[in-house]
Amino acid sequence: MRKQFINFSLLILGILLFSLPQPTFISVKGFPFLAYISYIPLFLLVNRVSWKTVWLWGLAYGAGVYNVFTYWLSSFHPLGMILITVLYGFQFMLLFPILKAVPLLFKKHGWLVQWLVWCAYEYIKTLGFAGFNYGVTAYSQWRYIVIIQCVEIIGIWGLNAIITFPSAWISKVLEDTFVTSDSNISVCKSRLFKQANKHIISGVIWGCIFICIIVYGIISPKDYSQNKKCTVALLQTNTDPWKGGTNHYEKDLNSLIKNSDLALKENTNIDFVVWPETAFVPKIQWHYKYREDENRYQLVLKLLNYIDSKEVPFILGNDDGVLAHRRDGSYNSVDYNAVLLFNPNENVIPPEPEKYHKVKLVPFTEYFPYEKIFPKIYKALLNGDTHMWRPGAGQTTLNAAGVTFGTPICFEDTFGYIGRNFVNNGAQAFVNLSNDAWSNSLACQYQHLSMAVFRCVENRVPAVRSTASGQTAIINPNGKITKMLEPFKAGYLVGDFPVVDISKKTLYTRYGDWTGKLFIIISGVLILLGLILTILKAKQNLKKKVK
Repeated sequence: MRKQFINFSLLILGILLFSLPQPTFISVKGFPFLAYISYIPLFLLVNRVSWKTVWLWGLAYGAGVYNVFTYWLSSFHPLGMILITVLYGFQFMLLFPILKAVPLLFKKHGWLVQWLVWCAYEYIKTLGFAGFNYGVTAYSQWRYIVIIQCVEIIGIWGLNAIITFPSAWISKVLEDTFVTSDSNISVCKSRLFKQANKHIISGVIWGCIFICIIVYGIISPKDYSQNKKCTVALLQTNTDPWKGGTNHYEKDLNSLIKNSDLALKENTNIDFVVWPETAFVPKIQWHYKYREDENRYQLVLKLLNYIDSKEVPFILGNDDGVLAHRRDGSYNSVDYNAVLLFNPNENVIPPEPEKYHKVKLVPFTEYFPYEKIFPKIYKALLNGDTHMWRPGAGQTTLNAAGVTFGTPICFEDTFGYIGRNFVNNGAQAFVNLSNDAWSNSLACQYQHLSMAVFRCVENRVPAVRSTASGQTAIINPNGKITKMLEPFKAGYLVGDFPVVDISKKTLYTRYGDWTGKLFIIISGVLILLGLILTILKAKQNLKKKVK
């Protein structure tokens, strides 16, 4: 009973420490310092539980951490919580036995290999169709500007390793200290110092690396005050644009027009105006060309006439429909979650905007490629608040006011490789269009913002964010938020960002997530080597017994 109580306590503590460093309902800015000890309960729990139950503890941990951390998914659809529970419960159900097996393969340095496996896992979970960056440990450091500068070299996964190492180190010291049931305080204290001293070299190495990161973070930020500036107006509607029909769309359009006019009146030097993701829902080109719905056509015409009457480009999110013919001669619309760029008197009427189609669609809510394999799941998703789109072809860039920029849509700016691809395609800035209004959660919006900060530092380019309900902001290339609009309030933000020279690419822009891939290779090779050596040793022992 005592053992199970301790295990259960470690589970609950582990779930809390996973979430607390990040923005949560407890604190929307999080407690970043806790990230350095957040996995002590996890490593202790894995090594304590039995082989028969280790997978159950993994299932409980995975389901628990993501139900607490992404609680806001329940605002979207109950199915969202079920999917996140199943997905991460299954992942940790597999991960826990691997972590438990590692010390058996490496008697002396198993804790180090456990740490490497964890670092590899955090990268692996962001890959593939269901890749999800929410909850990656290093993102908790988004407000520590000095610490995050190193990601332009080692990426988010290198920083992740540095932050998670103390958890592995401390858990090893604690485990070796309390390996016996001796409860004498003086004996335990003496043993604690002895075990810490035993691992002093690895601790000192980590300390030296951390000091180097601090020093680099102090000297590496650049001064962009002398750079040419680009002034933007970022709109925030404070509504979920998908809620309601044509009347709702018109109400949103009127609000966007009103606030755009106020912004343009406030500052006559604005270079372009940005509206959020799908700020205007009716398919602009589709309704203009085919006029299937007269009301929506009139709404599209109102929008186009407004943009054409201005003197600055407009960048806006739209559900972009493209004509697709069927074999029987009929046709339908293939839809894309898109960013459209309109230049007045050039490509507004008829609407022929420059476009970017979202490449990385949100799994289960925007894209589900397994319709034929899991038709019931697909039907359940369609019955929810979902908008299934087709993925775009690649990270193409747009140009306005002499600035080339990438336009990651919503959670695309949580993926490092997407930002990198934009910059390698010529982007001097990121213009992010997002809609997190459906979550009704400030924590969700701050979690999203915390990841967007890193895209700027990785590539040394600025970012502007126009969101439906928050966080609408401007971020400089050093990862500092220079301006931010109050969340859950309709309005606009006018500010400028520096136009940067991207000819000198950062190490991250050149080589991407090389540290994440390195952790996969190293941990994979070590586990394979450990298995081979363990099998060979077992055969040798068997031969000795036979003799």
